[in-house]
Amino acid sequence: MRLSRPGSDPYTQRSPRVVAAHRLLRRRHRDETGRFLAEGPQAVREALRGNAVEELFGTIEGYGRASDLVDAAHAADIPVWPVTEQGLASLTETVTPQGIVAVCRHGHHPDLAGTLSGEPRLVVVLAGISDPGNAGTVLRTADAAGATVVVFPEGTVDPYNGKCVRASAGSLFHVDLVRGGSAGTAVKAIRAAGMAVLAADAHGDIDLDDYADGGGLSARTAWLFGSEAHGLPPELAALADAQVRVPIHGRAESLNLAAAAAVCLYASARAHRGPGAPT
Repeated sequence: MRLSRPGSDPYTQRSPRVVAAHRLLRRRHRDETGRFLAEGPQAVREALRGNAVEELFGTIEGYGRASDLVDAAHAADIPVWPVTEQGLASLTETVTPQGIVAVCRHGHHPDLAGTLSGEPRLVVVLAGISDPGNAGTVLRTADAAGATVVVFPEGTVDPYNGKCVRASAGSLFHVDLVRGGSAGTAVKAIRAAGMAVLAADAHGDIDLDDYADGGGLSARTAWLFGSEAHGLPPELAALADAQVRVPIHGRAESLNLAAAAAVCLYASARAHRGPGAPT
């Protein structure tokens, strides 16, 4: 295994490179530098495939378990730095680090109007979601269901938050990520682009199954998801074409955000594959 510090001691948590990377755990430094941290082999693998990695930090043991990533980094002339266990721990927020962390560049954040001009079939807007684990999980689900655009408006958690990056499991690097602007402005732009806008609402007046059976999901669609604790603001939900609830057939009070989003997005994905689906 070839490292970028042959014959040298691994970096520690006090080494300048590690200290600089450690600052990226804070949003202010992420925004100032346009950089963020991706932890673990899966996230690093997808970051490498997306040409987003600037440098790697890992323990000797971590690199040994991910030699393919080391080879890929060398092939792309990306520095591969060895660090101590304590040095790696200073770059992570998990109890048991996975041995490898990448410093990544923010991806290009396209203008929403530009992404809509490509006529995406499925778009997701995360409105006011503050929990990074929820946001990252919905991002991952959106990617799996075939959504190509995910919008993080103002008031929503930073998509480059470490927990959000981990929960996205690499999907952060697969979609067009639109940041900023108000959720209301995003909804208006989406409707102007000819897409149906559906608000996921546990108390919505339309049942998802009924809406799907009636062919409503066959259109190009944008789903609005709000926070698990508070849902969508009423004024935002009112901008949607319909407020749709996931039916509860048993005695559960409700579904959590990630589960509800998965049901909604896969219902759309199935409709887009059936007769009358958009081309």
